[in-house]
Amino acid sequence: MPLRLPFRLIPRAQPSQRMLLIAPLLAVTLTLVVGLGIFAALGQNPLVAFRVFFIDPVSDINGVSELLLKASPLCLIALGLAIGFRANIWNIGAEGQMYLGGIFATGLAIHFHENGGPWLLPAMILAGAVGGALWASITAFLRAQLRTNEILVSLMLTYVADLLVKYLVYGPWQDPQSNNFPFTVSFSDDALFPVLMNWWDWLEGTRINLSLLITVVAVPLAWLFMDKSFVGFQLSVAGLAPAAARYAGFSEKRMVWIALLIGGAAAGLAGVTEVAGPIGQLNDRWTPGYGFTAIIVAALGRLNAFGIVLAALLMALLYLGGEAAQISLQLPKAISQVFQGLLLMFLLGCDVLVNYRVARRMPANALVNA
Repeated sequence: MPLRLPFRLIPRAQPSQRMLLIAPLLAVTLTLVVGLGIFAALGQNPLVAFRVFFIDPVSDINGVSELLLKASPLCLIALGLAIGFRANIWNIGAEGQMYLGGIFATGLAIHFHENGGPWLLPAMILAGAVGGALWASITAFLRAQLRTNEILVSLMLTYVADLLVKYLVYGPWQDPQSNNFPFTVSFSDDALFPVLMNWWDWLEGTRINLSLLITVVAVPLAWLFMDKSFVGFQLSVAGLAPAAARYAGFSEKRMVWIALLIGGAAAGLAGVTEVAGPIGQLNDRWTPGYGFTAIIVAALGRLNAFGIVLAALLMALLYLGGEAAQISLQLPKAISQVFQGLLLMFLLGCDVLVNYRVARRMPANALVNA
């Protein structure tokens, strides 16, 4: 006999704007509640584990700086992805595009290692954006011209990009003084983002650097593009009403190119902020997973520039919490990925309530009597 639930879902006449705002908050709340249960199942005091995971990592200025350092690339990538997601163009390969941004920037840093100048870092930033956009252009070309699935193409290209990084650091770009360890030479000062503690004493001991300024500038620019520009309007219409977009003469191929190139450039910029920031070189251990996590950030932020900022801070806190739990509670570092997965699962579940409402199912005998 099939399971009969005491409730049913009824389609809404229009998507609920209230649930659009409530669903992310509900998903976060459910994630925290289930997370406390997971800590208890692992033999930890839930309240102590909660403090270690969510409060201790940002209890001092060093923790806050690390939070911003991790949130910045997540926010950058998610902003680029959100532009495409609004048009139902699903770029899942931002991780690979981030790698290419790092590769292009590293190429300049190595070539001008001995004879750089103030121009080198801006050139690396530009090169990183171009590298990410070029990698995304492969997906854009195949989607626009051959109607391939951009999800599969962009995802598979991520693994190609990862192998390209490994080839370079094990081969032509390997530091001759590395004793065969797979990393490049450390970047010169001209190829690194200035550390802010050199300017303000109260930031002493932190690693936060000027790359944060790129994200600060990108947030309002992304908001203006998505919500106030005509191209942003075209992308939104293409996602919400494809038939209306075609009737209005909006070029689907043009939308594909714009969305994927912007997403790739944003991911490439994030790659530059990593290799020219806290890492200071290119190595084979650079696999932060930001390109994949940024998908959750974009969804949690409701494809809104300022919502993405808050979502990026939350996801960065999950990264830091996982590291703190590993050190203080001897829990596996992967606990942060568990929280990310729970958050995505609950967000997808709560999103159902945007288009459906829950109603109590009438008992079978009541229907018979009626």
